[in-house]
Amino acid sequence: MCELEHNHEEHQSCGKNCEHNHSHSDIKRVYLSVFLLIIAFFISENVIVKYSLYLLAYIISGFDIIFSALKNIIKGKVFDENFLMSLATLGAICLGEYPEAVSVMVLYQIGEFLQHRAVDKSRKSISALMDIRAEYANVEINGEVIRKNPDEVNIGDIIVVKAGEKVPLDGIVIDGNSFLDTSSLTGESILKEVKINDEVLSGVVNTDGLLKIRVEKEYKDSAVSKIIELVENASSRKSRAENFITKFARYYTPIVVLFALLLVIIPSLIYGFSNINVWINRALIFLVISCPCALVISVPLTFFSGIGAASKSGILIKGSNYLELLSKVGTVVFDKTGTLTKGVFKVTNILPSPGNNIDDVIKYAAYAEYYSNHPIALSIKNSYKENIDISIVKEVKEYAGNGVEAYIQGNYILVGNKKLMDKNAIKIDEKEHNGTIIYVAKNNKFIGSIIISDEIKDNAKYSIDILKKFNITPVILTGDCVNNARQIAEFLGINDYYAGLLPIDKVSKIENIIEKKKQNKSVVFVGDGINDAPVLMRSDIGIAMGALGSDAAIEAADVVIVDDNLSKIYMSMCIAKKTMSIVKQNIIFSIGIKVLFLILGTFGLMTMWGAIFADVGVTLIAVLNSLRTLNSKNYIK
Repeated sequence: MCELEHNHEEHQSCGKNCEHNHSHSDIKRVYLSVFLLIIAFFISENVIVKYSLYLLAYIISGFDIIFSALKNIIKGKVFDENFLMSLATLGAICLGEYPEAVSVMVLYQIGEFLQHRAVDKSRKSISALMDIRAEYANVEINGEVIRKNPDEVNIGDIIVVKAGEKVPLDGIVIDGNSFLDTSSLTGESILKEVKINDEVLSGVVNTDGLLKIRVEKEYKDSAVSKIIELVENASSRKSRAENFITKFARYYTPIVVLFALLLVIIPSLIYGFSNINVWINRALIFLVISCPCALVISVPLTFFSGIGAASKSGILIKGSNYLELLSKVGTVVFDKTGTLTKGVFKVTNILPSPGNNIDDVIKYAAYAEYYSNHPIALSIKNSYKENIDISIVKEVKEYAGNGVEAYIQGNYILVGNKKLMDKNAIKIDEKEHNGTIIYVAKNNKFIGSIIISDEIKDNAKYSIDILKKFNITPVILTGDCVNNARQIAEFLGINDYYAGLLPIDKVSKIENIIEKKKQNKSVVFVGDGINDAPVLMRSDIGIAMGALGSDAAIEAADVVIVDDNLSKIYMSMCIAKKTMSIVKQNIIFSIGIKVLFLILGTFGLMTMWGAIFADVGVTLIAVLNSLRTLNSKNYIK
C-alpha cells in the first residue's frame, strides 16, 4: 500500500517509495529518456550505439524502480510492484524488445508522476483544512504584549487577539467584542458575535475588534490541537474494505508471479520449447498487467479523502471504519438535554397562588437563588429584571438536588422541588406542566410556582424529519422526567422515547436497541456531555455534539461535530455513503479491468502497451475517482 500518511502507514504490497518526490528533476529524467529513445529508434546502421542508447534510456528511466526492488528483496519483501516492473522489463530486454522495455519504464514514470500529483492534491486539500493552528500568541504581561509560541502559554494568561488574527488557545473573553469567522472549525460561513464572558475556541479568526482572552486550556488540550490530532490519527483505524485490500494484495502478488511462471512452463511442455519466447513475452505482459496498485492506492485514498471532506464541514471522523458504519445507519439515538435542546433553561411561566402576585414569586425565588450557579437558578435570576440587594439575603442553605432556603427581609423562603415542599409539610398546588416546576414558599405557605423549560434547537425538527425521510429511526434517551421527554418527542415527531434514565440505564437501553437492530444496520448514539461517555462507547457509532469542551465525550466518541448543528449528523452519513460508493466503484473497476486484460494477455491478445494501461492507466483513473470524495458540497439532497 502506498503510504498516504508517513507516520501511520507502512509500505505494503506496492512497495513503492512514496516518499520519493516526483520533482522537476524526475520529469527531466523522463524527458531525457524519451529523447534517447527517439534517437535510438532512428539509428539503423550502428547497432552498438543504438542498443547503448536504449540501455542508457532504460537505466535513466528505471534505475530507482530496480533499486527499490533490490532493496525490498533484501528486506524480504519480494513480491511488490517494483519487482514486477523490473522482472517484466528485464525479461523484455532479454527477448530483444528494447523499445518496449524502455517505454514501459517511461510511461510508468509518467503515470507515477500524474498519480502523485493527484495524491498530493488530496494531501494539500486536507492540510489546508488543518491549517488552523495559530503560529503565535500575543501574551499580555505587566502591560506589555509579548509574542510567544502557543505551547508556552499557561492557563490564566491573558492573550490579545487583533483583527485578522487566529485565536491561538481556548479561553474566555474578558475585554472587547467582535465577530469571529468559525468556518475553519464548523464549515459555516456565518460570523459569530462574541462579547465579555463568552467562550472562544482556538482556530477561529477574529474579523474586526480587539479581544482580550483569559486562557482556559493549555494548547495540548485546546480545540485546534484536538481537531488536528483527530484527523491525523483517523487513518490508523482501518475499515473492513481497507483490511481486505491489504490482505488481498499480500497473497495476490505471489499468486500472479506463479501464474506467470506456469504460463511459460505448461505451454512449453505441451507444444515444445521452440516457441518459448512467445510464452515468456506473454508472461511478462501478464506481470505488468497484474500490478495491484489501482486497488491498494485508491481504496485508502478514498477513505482519506472522505475524512478530509467531513473535516471541511466541521465533522471529525476518527477512522475509516466509522465511515463504513456511518454508510449503513438504521437507528439514531439522541440524548435530549444539550443535544436536541439548547441546554439553556428559561422561565416560561410563573403561576402565583390565590392572593399572591407574579412579582413576589419571581423576586423571592431570585433572591434565594442568588448564590447558586445551578442552571435552573441562573434561569430564575435572568428572568428577574431588577437589581438584587444581597444585604437583605441571610442564612442561605442549599439542599443538593432539592432546592434552597433563605431568610429575605426576615421572611423564611423555600425554593425547590416537591420533595423540599413535602419535607417541610407545605401543601402545594400540583398541576401538570411541560417543563421543570419550581415551587416557592414564604413563611411555610405556598405562594406560587415557576415553570422552567429547555428550548429545542432551531434545526432539530428539520434534522429529525430528514432522518425519517430516509427510513432512519430516531429515538430519545434522557434522564429527564416523562412529561418533558414526551413534550420534546411529540414536537419533533419521535415515537420512541425513554425517560428518567441514569447513565447506566442508558447503556442497558442502547444494548437492547443494538440487539433488536436490523441486520447490516448500525446504531448511532448522539450525546454532548460527560454522562453520555459510557453510551457513546457502547453504541456502534458515538457522535459527540459540540463536545470539544468535554474531554470524556471527545475521547469516547467516534465522530465529533464541532458545532451543535444537528443536520450534520445526516451530512456525515451522506459523506460516508458517497465514500463507500466510490470505494466499491474502484474495487469493481480495478479488478474487472485486471481480469479482462489478464485473460487477453494469456491468449496473446494484449500488447505491452495494453499492459501499461492496465497498470498505470487504471491506477490513475481510480485515484482521480477517489478525489471526488473531497468535494463536501451538496451532500444532502
